[in-house]
Amino acid sequence: MQYAIVTLLLASLCLADEPQDRTFAQWDKNGDGRLVRGELPPFAQRNFDRVDTDKDGFISRDEHRAFLNRPRPSTRPASDKIELKQNLSYAANDNPRQAIDLYLPKKRTVGGKLPLIAWIHGGAWRAGSRRAGLNRVRRFVESGKYVGASIGYRLTGEAIWPAQIHDCKAAIRWLKANADRYGYDADRICVYGSSAGGHLVAMLGTTGNVKELEGSLGNHPDQSSSVAGVIDLFGPTNFLTMNDFPSRIDHDASDSPESILVGKPIQTAPERCANASPIHWASRDDAPILIMHGTADKLVAFDQSVQLHRTLTTLNVPVWLVPVQDGGHGFGGTQVDGRIDAFLQKIILGRSNTKIDETAVRPEQ
Repeated sequence: MQYAIVTLLLASLCLADEPQDRTFAQWDKNGDGRLVRGELPPFAQRNFDRVDTDKDGFISRDEHRAFLNRPRPSTRPASDKIELKQNLSYAANDNPRQAIDLYLPKKRTVGGKLPLIAWIHGGAWRAGSRRAGLNRVRRFVESGKYVGASIGYRLTGEAIWPAQIHDCKAAIRWLKANADRYGYDADRICVYGSSAGGHLVAMLGTTGNVKELEGSLGNHPDQSSSVAGVIDLFGPTNFLTMNDFPSRIDHDASDSPESILVGKPIQTAPERCANASPIHWASRDDAPILIMHGTADKLVAFDQSVQLHRTLTTLNVPVWLVPVQDGGHGFGGTQVDGRIDAFLQKIILGRSNTKIDETAVRPEQ
């Protein structure tokens, strides 16, 4: 009898070690073994009726497990040149926002461990998906010279700042811890993002050694969240000055993306805004950064990038600002790609003699 009790106890402890059971326990705030709708975070509430299969008004642990282990359609290959590893949790839970998609070249054209380019999506911190990342890094991965990744993070409908940077830093720690497994170089990770994603990659570049922004997510606290390089496309850098130039958004309003991110109208929360602004954290040991910004951007003024460039230049941080002449909030083209390629060759591939041209480029449709 005693042996049976011990066996049952050990079995229950093993089950509790599974990420899906840990998540159930975290959400089951009153410990009654049932999840009612109000106990679920916003992203999970939309699935409540699907998970509550017996329609008794709550989700049991068995229903929770069954939903997470349900058969899912197989994912199509990313391309005939890319192997896709999808839905890799970096936070040791089943939150679909806190996951990474990896893109591995099926044929590597250079020897040794490859550098990794990690995309972080935009969307005003309240929309967007990591699924768009494949198109952003496709050409690098298909060349056989890089591994690609796309990082998801919690949106403001679920959590406010600093949840977003905690997520991104946990993702970088996960990527470093798993570098040997997937064959890339943990010391050559470049982060790449636009708009809100540009803001987050700039934050990663300027806060590599800032303990107060690390958070405690995931299973790899021993890893550093520092990165080797940053490509920032038109990201906000200094929240309190965003209304200093004409914009289609009143950034000081209570419903602006920045105010929603920090949880208060930005001009009433200077300390929170400083905490969320890359320019506030700038220091001499920041990662090299390439900044590209449209001079006619009516959502995030070009001056936001000018400010960060000026600050980092004063600190002798390797930084390049490439204006996109008459470009708006979003641009592309061969000239833009050429500047990005030059930055990667110089900073990530170690070709120190590569010149990065800071003269203005023209946007292409």
